[in-house]
Amino acid sequence: MDGHGPWEAEGALQLAGQRLALLDSARVYACGITPYDVTHLGHATTFVWVDMLGRALRLLGIEPDICRNVTDVDDVLDDAAARAGTDAEWFAAVGQFQFDTEMNQLNLRSPQHEPRAHRYIPHVVRLARHLLHSGSAYAREGSVYFKGGQVPARAGIDHDRALELAAEYGGRPDDPAKDHPLDVAVWQACGPDRVGWQSPWGRGRPGWHAECVAMSASVFGPAVDVHGGGADLAFPHHAYHAVMAEALTGVAPYARAWFHVGTVTVEGEKMAKSAGNLVLVSDLLAEHPAAAIRMMILDRPWHTCWDYSPELLDTAGARLEELYRAAGRSSGSAAAQQRVRQALAADLDVPTALDIAVDSGGDAARTLVTVLGLT
Repeated sequence: MDGHGPWEAEGALQLAGQRLALLDSARVYACGITPYDVTHLGHATTFVWVDMLGRALRLLGIEPDICRNVTDVDDVLDDAAARAGTDAEWFAAVGQFQFDTEMNQLNLRSPQHEPRAHRYIPHVVRLARHLLHSGSAYAREGSVYFKGGQVPARAGIDHDRALELAAEYGGRPDDPAKDHPLDVAVWQACGPDRVGWQSPWGRGRPGWHAECVAMSASVFGPAVDVHGGGADLAFPHHAYHAVMAEALTGVAPYARAWFHVGTVTVEGEKMAKSAGNLVLVSDLLAEHPAAAIRMMILDRPWHTCWDYSPELLDTAGARLEELYRAAGRSSGSAAAQQRVRQALAADLDVPTALDIAVDSGGDAARTLVTVLGLT
């Protein structure tokens, strides 16, 4: 047996041109939400694709072990709770409930693990201790900073752009306590105006990247098979997560493959509250079937950015009807089913899989309806 033929799509997945060989399971870490505001289409796109990744893995004979964290310790969450006149923990719980409700309506399967940052404070303290011991971090003025000057080059980001992104994402490059503007807080000193905890360095709170390192390493150990999240988080968040995790464990690479899902824009501008162009999941669900929303998200390459317009839902609805009609036909072949599997194994090529399923009908179409979560 040469390993080719009908079983060639078993146990292997290609992501972004990289073949990922797997045996019986795949560890997938997905950066989750900060539950301080409503869920928009950009969020949903990332999490629908992570759900699709899990479903495709299962079709290929691999059991997905998915961890989707909740960042419920964050400055923006504190600020939103203060504006609402309530405490951050209650505010985060309400936001998480709303998010879970909408993801359930979009037919996402629950992740196997859903760690919440506020439960991992001792883990972040240990992480800071280990990084200090290895010389990868230093303590100053009640904070512990990870030495991150090398991270942009590794991520392929030039210094000036790295500084811009660090400032945009709360990295505080102007913090005078740092040795280097691109060092990041593993543990950040804070006053009584912020939610905080006692530590060996005084009262503070975990840094954003450190939270994910602590949760990922606690759930999966030193490495993951796939790290997923929005492409807009590739730097600084994912880049610092990987380098910090490797500094902790000595195991590299931290992630065998990256699943950076393309961002969603409106008239060419990134969807964001500050831009006033949010397309809310709740509004879409009120007017369109969940299956049509999923089809709109999935009928395209997962890594490409795309521009939302209402007409896309009409196109997705028509495509959905084509697939449903094909699934109702008794025709089809085992060869067509295998071609669907091969298309999904080849970088989750949903458009090609859809073309095959609609043309063949029968079992191939019915299989794809299930794998795309359209039932």
